[in-house]
Amino acid sequence: MIYRSDYMDALKAFKDKPLVKIPTGVRRCGKSTIFQMFKEELIREGVPQDHIIEKRYTDMDIPESITAKQMYEELVEATGGKEHCYLLLDEIQEVPGWEKAINNLLEAGKADIYITGSNSKLMSSEISTYLTGRYIQIPVFTLSYKEYLEFKKESDKSKTELLEEYIRFGGFPIIALGEYESQQAYQIVNGIYYTVVCRDIVKRHRINKQDLFDRVVKYIIENVGKTFSANSISNFLKSEHRKISVESIYNYLRWLEQAFIIYPCARYDLQGKNILKTQEKYYLSDVSLKYSLLGYNWKMLDGVMENIVFLELKRRGYEVFVGKNDTKEIDFVAIRREEKIYVQVCEQIPQNSDREVGNLKAIRDHYPKYVVTLNEMDKGIENGIKIVHLSEFLLSDSFKKRQTTFSSR
Repeated sequence: MIYRSDYMDALKAFKDKPLVKIPTGVRRCGKSTIFQMFKEELIREGVPQDHIIEKRYTDMDIPESITAKQMYEELVEATGGKEHCYLLLDEIQEVPGWEKAINNLLEAGKADIYITGSNSKLMSSEISTYLTGRYIQIPVFTLSYKEYLEFKKESDKSKTELLEEYIRFGGFPIIALGEYESQQAYQIVNGIYYTVVCRDIVKRHRINKQDLFDRVVKYIIENVGKTFSANSISNFLKSEHRKISVESIYNYLRWLEQAFIIYPCARYDLQGKNILKTQEKYYLSDVSLKYSLLGYNWKMLDGVMENIVFLELKRRGYEVFVGKNDTKEIDFVAIRREEKIYVQVCEQIPQNSDREVGNLKAIRDHYPKYVVTLNEMDKGIENGIKIVHLSEFLLSDSFKKRQTTFSSR
């Protein structure tokens, strides 16, 4: 197992605190492996193995009819007679009413509780009812480029080749651990995607017209990094003689978010300093999802680079927005407490356009500004704006994640 230090540091920071620790993220992003790493860490610290209680609540691991009461009784029995236990509970959202059971265990004070899920319904309003102020959410993403290099440290490929591989294959750990041809890699990612769609969306929400749902998903993936609305999707589908309500599209978008397939990126008005409620963008939880469903095309590169930078900013604990400065657009405005950075992303800076640097020059404040490019020849500093290569940006420590950025509720 490759040690994922950011997530381990997050878990250790809250170890033995009276909070439920909740790592969340798309299926196969590595949550279960992080639990295994944490278990090994506990054992190294001297915790007896029988004081570490692991349970998986997937369809294959538990009876379909298990109730929260049964789950609670099982866990009480497992912890019985032990002074202090560690509960590592995987995919717990599959048990209806789990929140009440976890709350009772937390109040008993005999266990340090860690739970994971692949659906943001895990963070539903029920948690607010039973666990207000007593849980911490730790978002887990697919591999960063830095982690990808760690996974590939035995490879004889150059960093340039590994960056190209990361751009094409994304960061699902199962892909990084092997050596796959494009076709094989995308088949694996396709399998992950369809598991999420079938189990977490179609089956859970009883979608009858899956072909229509699939077409909406395809539209979203084709338009990653572009502003659009439910209305624009509806109008597009009408042009294909497909009828769907705006309300259904909103539901599809929400369910894709809940399954961590997509992340919304709202627009932020730099002059009014407020979040705009229309024409947001969406980005994928991993760029390989785009290629696996649509095939690889170099024309997608600008959008894929944006997606990679967006995810890196999210990993580092920033709230990420699309910037609106009068008529100019800034690819990303990233805010973390009192910090703010502005980022433009492009494959290379066009010789006949000042858009990338010019849009940043028009911002009248002193927060750091970056243009991220794939062209080594573009690198430099212009009017205080740093023009950096994608790999340099992804590996930079200048805006490193801080422990305080995790969501405490």
